[in-house]
Amino acid sequence: MSWQQRMDQALGVQQEKGLFRQRQAHQQHQGRKITFDGRQYLNFSSNDYLGLSQHPALIAAWQQGAEQWGVGSCSSGHITGYSQQHQLFEQELADWLGFDRALLFISGYSANQAVISALGQKQDLLVADKLCHASMLEAAMHSPASLKRFHHNDTEALNRLLTPREMGETLLMTEGVFSMDGDSAPLATLAHQARQAGAWFMVDDAHGTGVVGDEGRGSCQAQQVTPDILVVTFGKAWGVSGAAVLCNQNTADYLVQYARHLIYSTMMPIAQAYTLRAALQVIRHADDLRARLQSNIQRFCQGAEALPFQRLPSNSAIQPLIMGENQMTTMLANRLREQGFWLTAIRPPTVPLGSARLRITLSASHNEEDIDRLLETLYDAAS
Repeated sequence: MSWQQRMDQALGVQQEKGLFRQRQAHQQHQGRKITFDGRQYLNFSSNDYLGLSQHPALIAAWQQGAEQWGVGSCSSGHITGYSQQHQLFEQELADWLGFDRALLFISGYSANQAVISALGQKQDLLVADKLCHASMLEAAMHSPASLKRFHHNDTEALNRLLTPREMGETLLMTEGVFSMDGDSAPLATLAHQARQAGAWFMVDDAHGTGVVGDEGRGSCQAQQVTPDILVVTFGKAWGVSGAAVLCNQNTADYLVQYARHLIYSTMMPIAQAYTLRAALQVIRHADDLRARLQSNIQRFCQGAEALPFQRLPSNSAIQPLIMGENQMTTMLANRLREQGFWLTAIRPPTVPLGSARLRITLSASHNEEDIDRLLETLYDAAS
Protein backbone atom coordinates (compact mmCIF):
# COMPACT_ATOMS: atom_id res chain seq x y z
CA MET A 1 0.00 0.00 0.00
CA SER A 2 1.41 3.41 -0.98
CA TRP A 3 1.82 6.37 1.35
CA GLN A 4 -1.10 8.07 -0.35
CA GLN A 5 -3.33 5.01 -0.01
CA ARG A 6 -2.47 4.72 3.67
CA MET A 7 -3.34 8.37 4.23
CA ASP A 8 -6.61 8.09 2.28
CA GLN A 9 -7.60 5.03 4.31
CA ALA A 10 -6.70 6.65 7.63
CA LEU A 11 -8.59 9.84 6.78
CA GLY A 12 -11.63 7.79 5.78
CA VAL A 13 -11.58 6.03 9.15
CA GLN A 14 -11.45 9.38 10.94
CA GLN A 15 -14.45 10.60 8.95
CA GLU A 16 -16.47 7.44 9.70
CA LYS A 17 -15.75 7.63 13.42
CA GLY A 18 -16.65 11.31 13.67
CA LEU A 19 -13.06 12.13 14.64
CA PHE A 20 -11.99 14.22 11.65
CA ARG A 21 -10.27 17.39 12.85
CA GLN A 22 -10.12 20.71 11.06
CA ARG A 23 -8.38 23.87 12.12
CA GLN A 24 -10.17 27.19 11.77
CA ALA A 25 -8.35 30.50 11.60
CA HIS A 26 -9.88 33.24 13.70
CA GLN A 27 -9.62 36.88 12.68
CA GLN A 28 -9.56 38.42 16.12
CA HIS A 29 -9.23 37.27 19.72
CA GLN A 30 -10.23 39.79 22.37
CA GLY A 31 -10.33 38.00 25.69
CA ARG A 32 -13.89 36.73 26.18
CA LYS A 33 -14.76 37.16 22.51
CA ILE A 34 -13.37 35.61 19.34
CA THR A 35 -14.17 36.30 15.68
CA PHE A 36 -14.43 33.72 12.89
CA ASP A 37 -15.51 34.56 9.34
CA GLY A 38 -16.71 37.99 10.41
CA ARG A 39 -18.92 36.69 13.23
CA GLN A 40 -18.15 37.33 16.89
CA TYR A 41 -18.62 34.58 19.49
CA LEU A 42 -18.39 34.34 23.26
CA ASN A 43 -15.29 32.21 23.76
CA PHE A 44 -15.61 29.34 26.22
CA SER A 45 -12.74 27.27 24.80
CA SER A 46 -9.72 29.33 25.85
CA ASN A 47 -7.19 28.46 28.56
CA ASP A 48 -6.63 32.18 29.23
CA TYR A 49 -7.98 31.74 32.75
CA LEU A 50 -7.06 35.19 34.09
CA GLY A 51 -7.48 37.07 30.81
CA LEU A 52 -3.80 38.05 30.79
CA SER A 53 -3.33 37.54 27.04
CA GLN A 54 -4.95 40.97 26.65
CA HIS A 55 -3.41 42.60 29.72
CA PRO A 56 -1.98 46.07 28.96
CA ALA A 57 1.19 45.47 31.00
CA LEU A 58 2.01 42.29 29.07
CA ILE A 59 1.29 43.88 25.70
CA ALA A 60 3.51 46.83 26.60
CA ALA A 61 6.28 44.51 27.78
CA TRP A 62 6.22 42.53 24.53
CA GLN A 63 6.39 45.74 22.50
CA GLN A 64 9.26 47.08 24.60
CA GLY A 65 11.07 43.76 24.40
CA ALA A 66 10.74 43.55 20.63
CA GLU A 67 11.97 47.12 20.22
CA GLN A 68 15.03 46.45 22.39
CA TRP A 69 15.99 42.88 21.40
CA GLY A 70 14.07 42.07 18.21
CA VAL A 71 11.57 39.29 17.65
CA GLY A 72 13.73 36.17 17.90
CA SER A 73 16.56 34.67 19.94
CA CYS A 74 18.12 33.30 16.74
CA SER A 75 19.87 30.33 18.32
CA SER A 76 19.77 27.49 20.80
CA GLY A 77 20.31 28.50 24.39
CA HIS A 78 23.49 26.43 24.31
CA ILE A 79 24.97 28.71 21.64
CA THR A 80 23.90 32.38 21.72
CA GLY A 81 20.14 32.21 22.34
CA TYR A 82 20.29 32.41 26.14
CA SER A 83 20.10 36.04 27.25
CA GLN A 84 20.20 37.92 30.53
CA GLN A 85 16.40 38.27 30.35
CA HIS A 86 16.04 34.48 30.16
CA GLN A 87 18.42 34.09 33.09
CA LEU A 88 16.63 36.71 35.21
CA PHE A 89 13.23 35.15 34.58
CA GLU A 90 14.52 31.67 35.46
CA GLN A 91 15.91 33.01 38.75
CA GLU A 92 12.74 34.93 39.61
CA LEU A 93 10.52 31.95 38.78
CA ALA A 94 12.64 29.51 40.82
CA ASP A 95 12.66 31.85 43.82
CA TRP A 96 8.89 32.38 43.60
CA LEU A 97 8.12 28.65 43.43
CA GLY A 98 10.76 27.60 45.98
CA PHE A 99 13.20 25.62 43.80
CA ASP A 100 16.94 25.84 43.18
CA ARG A 101 16.62 26.22 39.45
CA ALA A 102 14.20 26.81 36.58
CA LEU A 103 14.93 25.89 32.96
CA LEU A 104 12.91 27.51 30.17
CA PHE A 105 11.45 25.47 27.30
CA ILE A 106 9.61 26.49 24.16
CA SER A 107 6.45 24.56 25.18
CA GLY A 108 5.01 22.37 27.90
CA TYR A 109 5.04 19.45 25.48
CA SER A 110 8.79 19.75 24.91
CA ALA A 111 9.45 20.26 28.65
CA ASN A 112 7.69 17.01 29.58
CA GLN A 113 9.31 15.13 26.73
CA ALA A 114 12.74 16.45 27.66
CA VAL A 115 12.55 15.46 31.32
CA ILE A 116 11.18 11.96 30.78
CA SER A 117 13.45 11.08 27.86
CA ALA A 118 16.53 12.36 29.69
CA LEU A 119 15.79 10.54 32.96
CA GLY A 120 14.36 7.18 31.96
CA GLN A 121 16.80 4.31 31.44
CA LYS A 122 16.30 0.61 30.78
CA GLN A 123 16.15 -0.55 34.41
CA ASP A 124 13.87 2.30 35.54
CA LEU A 125 10.11 2.40 36.11
CA LEU A 126 7.78 5.23 35.07
CA VAL A 127 4.41 5.26 36.86
CA ALA A 128 1.73 7.59 35.49
CA ASP A 129 -1.89 8.47 36.14
CA LYS A 130 -3.91 7.18 33.18
CA LEU A 131 -5.13 10.70 32.42
CA CYS A 132 -1.68 12.31 32.31
CA HIS A 133 -1.11 14.60 29.34
CA ALA A 134 -0.16 13.03 26.01
CA SER A 135 3.28 14.66 26.16
CA MET A 136 4.11 12.70 29.32
CA LEU A 137 2.64 9.40 28.22
CA GLU A 138 4.17 9.53 24.76
CA ALA A 139 7.62 10.25 26.17
CA ALA A 140 7.21 7.41 28.66
CA MET A 141 6.14 4.98 25.93
CA HIS A 142 9.20 5.85 23.86
CA SER A 143 11.55 5.66 26.83
CA PRO A 144 13.70 2.57 27.45
CA ALA A 145 12.22 2.54 30.96
CA SER A 146 9.14 0.46 31.77
CA LEU A 147 5.78 2.25 31.97
CA LYS A 148 2.91 1.37 34.29
CA ARG A 149 -0.31 3.38 34.52
CA PHE A 150 -2.76 3.54 37.42
CA HIS A 151 -6.46 4.34 37.38
CA HIS A 152 -7.11 8.06 37.59
CA ASN A 153 -6.38 9.42 41.09
CA ASP A 154 -6.65 5.88 42.55
CA THR A 155 -4.07 5.88 45.34
CA GLU A 156 -4.81 2.27 46.31
CA ALA A 157 -4.09 1.08 42.77
CA LEU A 158 -0.92 3.17 42.85
CA ASN A 159 0.24 1.41 46.03
CA ARG A 160 0.28 -1.89 44.16
CA LEU A 161 2.65 -0.42 41.55
CA LEU A 162 4.91 1.63 43.80
CA THR A 163 7.02 -1.05 45.43
CA PRO A 164 10.68 -0.55 46.40
CA ARG A 165 13.03 -1.72 43.66
CA GLU A 166 16.38 -3.43 43.95
CA MET A 167 17.58 -2.01 40.64
CA GLY A 168 16.71 1.18 38.83
CA GLU A 169 14.82 4.30 39.79
CA THR A 170 11.07 5.06 39.85
CA LEU A 171 9.40 8.26 38.65
CA LEU A 172 5.78 8.92 39.64
CA MET A 173 4.00 11.34 37.26
CA THR A 174 0.73 13.22 37.56
CA GLU A 175 -0.93 16.57 36.81
CA GLY A 176 -1.92 19.23 39.32
CA VAL A 177 -5.22 20.02 37.56
CA PHE A 178 -6.14 17.56 34.82
CA SER A 179 -6.56 19.24 31.47
CA MET A 180 -9.64 17.36 30.24
CA ASP A 181 -11.46 16.41 33.46
CA GLY A 182 -10.69 19.58 35.42
CA ASP A 183 -10.23 17.75 38.73
CA SER A 184 -7.14 17.86 40.94
CA ALA A 185 -4.68 15.17 41.95
CA PRO A 186 -4.31 14.27 45.66
CA LEU A 187 -0.75 15.58 45.58
CA ALA A 188 0.00 15.28 49.30
CA THR A 189 -0.96 11.59 49.30
CA LEU A 190 0.93 10.90 46.09
CA ALA A 191 4.04 12.65 47.40
CA HIS A 192 3.92 10.52 50.56
CA GLN A 193 3.53 7.34 48.51
CA ALA A 194 6.47 8.32 46.33
CA ARG A 195 8.68 8.95 49.38
CA GLN A 196 7.69 5.62 50.93
CA ALA A 197 8.73 3.80 47.76
CA GLY A 198 11.92 5.82 47.25
CA ALA A 199 10.51 7.25 44.02
CA TRP A 200 10.86 10.70 42.49
CA PHE A 201 7.69 12.74 42.08
CA MET A 202 6.93 14.83 38.96
CA VAL A 203 3.93 17.16 38.62
CA ASP A 204 2.77 18.95 35.47
CA ASP A 205 0.81 21.93 36.80
CA ALA A 206 -0.02 23.60 33.51
CA HIS A 207 -3.61 24.36 34.56
CA GLY A 208 -2.98 25.17 38.22
CA THR A 209 -0.12 27.64 38.16
CA GLY A 210 -1.37 31.21 38.29
CA VAL A 211 -4.86 30.12 39.36
CA VAL A 212 -4.60 28.36 42.73
CA GLY A 213 -2.36 28.69 45.74
CA ASP A 214 -0.87 31.72 47.47
CA GLU A 215 -0.10 34.35 44.80
CA GLY A 216 -1.15 31.75 42.23
CA ARG A 217 1.87 29.54 42.97
CA GLY A 218 -0.15 26.53 41.89
CA SER A 219 -1.44 23.15 42.98
CA CYS A 220 1.70 21.98 44.76
CA GLN A 221 1.93 25.07 46.93
CA ALA A 222 -1.81 24.88 47.65
CA GLN A 223 -1.37 21.30 48.91
CA GLN A 224 1.96 22.02 50.64
CA VAL A 225 3.94 19.67 48.40
CA THR A 226 7.37 20.12 46.85
CA PRO A 227 7.85 17.60 44.04
CA ASP A 228 11.25 16.62 42.72
CA ILE A 229 10.26 18.03 39.33
CA LEU A 230 7.59 20.62 38.61
CA VAL A 231 6.56 21.62 35.09
CA VAL A 232 4.71 24.90 34.61
CA THR A 233 3.48 26.32 31.33
CA PHE A 234 2.87 29.92 30.30
CA GLY A 235 0.15 29.45 27.68
CA LYS A 236 -2.74 29.13 30.14
CA ALA A 237 -3.21 31.48 33.11
CA TRP A 238 -0.02 33.36 32.17
CA GLY A 239 -1.55 34.40 28.83
CA VAL A 240 1.68 33.96 26.82
CA SER A 241 3.41 30.68 25.83
CA GLY A 242 6.39 28.51 26.74
CA ALA A 243 7.17 26.42 29.81
CA ALA A 244 9.68 25.79 32.56
CA VAL A 245 11.02 22.84 34.52
CA LEU A 246 11.62 23.51 38.23
CA CYS A 247 14.08 21.24 40.03
CA ASN A 248 17.19 21.09 42.22
CA GLN A 249 20.65 22.18 41.12
CA ASN A 250 21.97 18.72 40.15
CA THR A 251 18.89 17.87 38.10
CA ALA A 252 19.12 21.18 36.26
CA ASP A 253 22.80 20.61 35.48
CA TYR A 254 21.95 17.12 34.20
CA LEU A 255 19.14 18.40 31.97
CA VAL A 256 21.40 21.10 30.52
CA GLN A 257 23.73 18.29 29.43
CA TYR A 258 21.22 15.70 28.25
CA ALA A 259 17.78 17.25 27.53
CA ARG A 260 17.74 17.17 23.74
CA HIS A 261 14.63 19.36 23.49
CA LEU A 262 16.57 22.04 25.34
CA ILE A 263 19.85 21.62 23.47
CA TYR A 264 18.54 21.41 19.91
CA SER A 265 15.68 23.96 19.94
CA THR A 266 15.91 27.68 19.30
CA MET A 267 15.45 29.54 22.58
CA MET A 268 12.19 31.44 23.12
CA PRO A 269 12.46 35.08 21.95
CA ILE A 270 14.07 37.47 24.42
CA ALA A 271 10.98 39.68 24.20
CA GLN A 272 8.91 36.71 25.35
CA ALA A 273 11.11 36.14 28.41
CA TYR A 274 10.85 39.85 29.19
CA THR A 275 7.05 39.64 28.88
CA LEU A 276 6.95 36.61 31.16
CA ARG A 277 8.84 38.58 33.79
CA ALA A 278 6.05 41.17 33.60
CA ALA A 279 3.42 38.41 33.70
CA LEU A 280 4.93 37.03 36.89
CA GLN A 281 4.51 40.36 38.63
CA VAL A 282 0.90 40.64 37.45
CA ILE A 283 0.10 37.09 38.59
CA ARG A 284 1.60 37.65 42.04
CA HIS A 285 -0.80 40.55 42.60
CA ALA A 286 -3.84 39.14 40.77
CA ASP A 287 -5.95 38.04 43.74
CA ASP A 288 -8.84 40.07 42.30
CA LEU A 289 -8.70 38.14 39.01
CA ARG A 290 -8.47 34.82 40.83
CA ALA A 291 -11.47 35.78 42.98
CA ARG A 292 -13.45 36.76 39.89
CA LEU A 293 -12.57 33.45 38.22
CA GLN A 294 -13.68 31.50 41.31
CA SER A 295 -16.96 33.44 41.36
CA ASN A 296 -17.53 32.55 37.70
CA ILE A 297 -16.76 28.89 38.38
CA GLN A 298 -19.24 28.79 41.26
CA ARG A 299 -21.93 30.50 39.19
CA PHE A 300 -21.52 28.01 36.35
CA CYS A 301 -21.46 24.97 38.66
CA GLN A 302 -24.62 26.06 40.46
CA GLY A 303 -26.44 26.67 37.19
CA ALA A 304 -25.17 23.46 35.59
CA GLU A 305 -26.88 21.33 38.23
CA ALA A 306 -30.12 21.75 36.25
CA LEU A 307 -28.57 20.56 32.97
CA PRO A 308 -29.45 17.05 31.75
CA PHE A 309 -25.81 16.28 30.90
CA GLN A 310 -23.24 14.32 32.84
CA ARG A 311 -20.90 16.88 34.40
CA LEU A 312 -17.62 15.70 35.85
CA PRO A 313 -16.95 16.86 39.43
CA SER A 314 -14.64 19.81 38.81
CA ASN A 315 -14.06 22.93 40.87
CA SER A 316 -11.57 24.35 38.38
CA ALA A 317 -11.99 26.58 35.34
CA ILE A 318 -12.30 23.39 33.25
CA GLN A 319 -15.91 22.18 33.22
CA PRO A 320 -16.50 19.06 31.07
CA LEU A 321 -19.97 18.03 29.92
CA ILE A 322 -19.88 14.38 28.81
CA MET A 323 -21.90 13.43 25.74
CA GLY A 324 -20.18 10.11 25.09
CA GLU A 325 -20.91 9.80 21.38
CA ASN A 326 -18.66 11.66 18.93
CA GLN A 327 -21.26 12.81 16.40
CA MET A 328 -23.67 13.99 19.10
CA THR A 329 -20.92 16.04 20.73
CA THR A 330 -19.97 17.67 17.44
CA MET A 331 -23.62 18.44 16.66
CA LEU A 332 -24.10 20.11 20.04
CA ALA A 333 -20.94 22.19 19.60
CA ASN A 334 -22.18 23.33 16.19
CA ARG A 335 -25.61 24.13 17.60
CA LEU A 336 -24.02 26.30 20.29
CA ARG A 337 -21.96 28.11 17.68
CA GLU A 338 -25.16 28.95 15.83
CA GLN A 339 -26.22 30.69 19.05
CA GLY A 340 -22.98 32.66 19.30
CA PHE A 341 -20.88 30.48 21.62
CA TRP A 342 -17.47 29.11 20.63
CA LEU A 343 -17.08 25.66 22.15
CA THR A 344 -15.03 22.74 20.91
CA ALA A 345 -16.01 19.07 20.79
CA ILE A 346 -13.24 17.05 22.47
CA ARG A 347 -13.10 13.50 21.16
CA PRO A 348 -10.81 10.44 21.39
CA PRO A 349 -7.88 9.96 21.46
CA THR A 350 -7.64 13.23 23.41
CA VAL A 351 -10.10 11.70 25.89
CA PRO A 352 -10.95 8.01 26.50
CA LEU A 353 -13.30 6.19 24.14
CA GLY A 354 -16.95 6.84 24.88
CA SER A 355 -16.24 10.07 26.78
CA ALA A 356 -16.50 12.70 24.02
CA ARG A 357 -17.34 16.00 25.64
CA LEU A 358 -17.77 19.71 25.53
CA ARG A 359 -14.83 21.15 27.44
CA ILE A 360 -16.10 24.45 28.79
CA THR A 361 -13.38 26.73 30.12
CA LEU A 362 -14.13 29.75 32.24
CA SER A 363 -12.11 32.92 32.58
CA ALA A 364 -11.91 35.96 34.83
CA SER A 365 -12.74 37.95 31.69
CA HIS A 366 -16.25 36.42 31.50
CA ASN A 367 -19.06 38.28 33.21
CA GLU A 368 -22.17 36.91 34.92
CA GLU A 369 -24.35 37.57 31.89
CA ASP A 370 -21.99 35.51 29.67
CA ILE A 371 -22.29 32.53 31.98
CA ASP A 372 -26.05 32.82 32.38
CA ARG A 373 -26.51 33.03 28.61
CA LEU A 374 -24.38 29.91 28.12
CA LEU A 375 -26.34 27.97 30.73
CA GLU A 376 -29.67 28.99 29.19
CA THR A 377 -28.50 28.00 25.71
CA LEU A 378 -27.20 24.63 26.95
CA TYR A 379 -30.52 23.96 28.66
CA ASP A 380 -32.47 24.88 25.50
CA ALA A 381 -30.15 22.75 23.34
CA ALA A 382 -30.85 19.71 25.52
CA SER A 383 -34.64 20.15 25.33
